[in-house]
Amino acid sequence: MKRLLGLLISIAVSFQASAQDDWQSVVEKAQGQTVYFHAWGGSQTINEYLRWAGNELSKEYGVTLKHVKVTDIAETTTRLIAEKAAGKNSGGSVDMVWINGENFKSMKSNQLLHGPFVNQLPSWQLVDKSLPVDSDFSVPTEGLEAPWGVGQLVFIHDESTLNNPPASFAELLSYAQAYPNRISYPKPPQFHGTSFLKALLIELTDNDPALQKPSEEVNFDELTQPLWQYLDSLHKVAWRQGKQFPADSSEMTQLLDDGQLDLAITFNPNSVFSDQANGNLAESTKAYAMEAGALSNIHFLAIPWNASGKEGALVAINFLLGAEAQSRKGDLEIWGDPSVLQNQHLVGTAKKTKLFSSIAEPHPSWQTSLEAEWQKRYGN
Repeated sequence: MKRLLGLLISIAVSFQASAQDDWQSVVEKAQGQTVYFHAWGGSQTINEYLRWAGNELSKEYGVTLKHVKVTDIAETTTRLIAEKAAGKNSGGSVDMVWINGENFKSMKSNQLLHGPFVNQLPSWQLVDKSLPVDSDFSVPTEGLEAPWGVGQLVFIHDESTLNNPPASFAELLSYAQAYPNRISYPKPPQFHGTSFLKALLIELTDNDPALQKPSEEVNFDELTQPLWQYLDSLHKVAWRQGKQFPADSSEMTQLLDDGQLDLAITFNPNSVFSDQANGNLAESTKAYAMEAGALSNIHFLAIPWNASGKEGALVAINFLLGAEAQSRKGDLEIWGDPSVLQNQHLVGTAKKTKLFSSIAEPHPSWQTSLEAEWQKRYGN
């Protein structure tokens, strides 16, 4: 028995040493590589955080992180599909992507992703595995993307002007009718706008189980009819009569701060703190979720199959998943993005994040179906 135990220990030690050697080899190969990171560029707070991360990666690992700012990561998916069709299986233009939901499903099904790689990352040991980190909008991740943060769709209001905000979408419509020109949402397919549609549909259908199935397998027209009826009514009394919509959550925050809107939308319950710290929102502003809960998901980092700087991307993702970067990302005055790490690995205000009760995302196919139908009805 002692010999068996000794053998098992020596195997474990040698496996650990081998894993360390393998990672060291990745770190060495990463030196000098440039990583083109395609990520949403619509938030000054996030852009500044990524500049900090780029400086740290350059100092510590000799890796250059270039933030390629995109409006919608679907643009990147289209680019990668084109590279695949052209047979460009190496030397790709994209090294790393910030994705989840429909974009992950699309990249996975088109075999556009490198991996599985997640178990290779030393920082993976710090991740809170009680979070749904191995599933993305009901699609198994299978190690093809590493969790980066937790998103929740919440609303921001100014307590000095609106002390008792709408607690449901039904109340939101009543409020918009009582106070015309004060409510809006970002224009789909911008992801905050599409998320608004999904959260609204969930409430209007009492979270019908059909939402967890592919949209093409259910009676889409019948299930979504209450959504379009609601939006027809809302747009009549919405900001600019529903003929114009804010571009994204940053513009909504600006409109709230300017006193043009009574509610803004964000996918980060802590963003109100960083916006207050940056002077973008008044101290009297507060984030809240609808009574039924907040639409919630994990957002991820992945590497395309043909990335030029695979090792650099691995090092960058491992760094962004590490305790220092996650603590800074979760700092309420820096970004405040809720961390995916176990709490004991975090320092400062990142430890204080309180999430709202969560509502699961529908199947990823609903994203494109809702966007297409919205465009057909209201896009012009």
